Amino acid sequence: TAFSYMPQEDMLLPWLSVYQNVTLYQKINHLTINEEQVRDYLDIFGLNGYEHFLPEQLSGGMKQRTALLRTIMNPSSYLLLDEPFGALDAMTRGQMQDWMLKLPKKAKRTTLLVTHDIEEAIYLSDRILVLSARPAHVIAEIQVPEKRRSREWLLQQSELKQTIYQLLAGELDVK
Repeated sequence: TAFSYMPQEDMLLPWLSVYQNVTLYQKINHLTINEEQVRDYLDIFGLNGYEHFLPEQLSGGMKQRTALLRTIMNPSSYLLLDEPFGALDAMTRGQMQDWMLKLPKKAKRTTLLVTHDIEEAIYLSDRILVLSARPAHVIAEIQVPEKRRSREWLLQQSELKQTIYQLLAGELDVK
């Protein structure tokens, strides 16, 4: 598959357990399920012990993590993630961002992340496309050259954050 897509809504199948939802791609395509990988990912995503829970038994954040894991389990070349951390609490959101920062390099995937969170865009992106209001079009492209990112590094990016805010507010001329 070329793309794995995660919409803003979790889109979990309500009659399937967490385990069945995250291994859905493998099941549909008659692929062998790597049980060790599934266990590792369930642990990383904070879902260990919830494998047999149905979506209705999960919190909103757990549903979102399950949906993200299902997307990650699809062995595609590209990830398209639409606000994947929107329903998560701040701590879990930060943990998942840290994990996502490592994922594309480890899994050799290109990721297109749609977010309204400027810090999230700076932290997770090599390149940021700033969009205008409707009808949306690209008003600026910003390179984020730092390769060794950390939360401490992110705190030092106030100038970049300010530039993006000014672009969004129409305070900077775009050439």
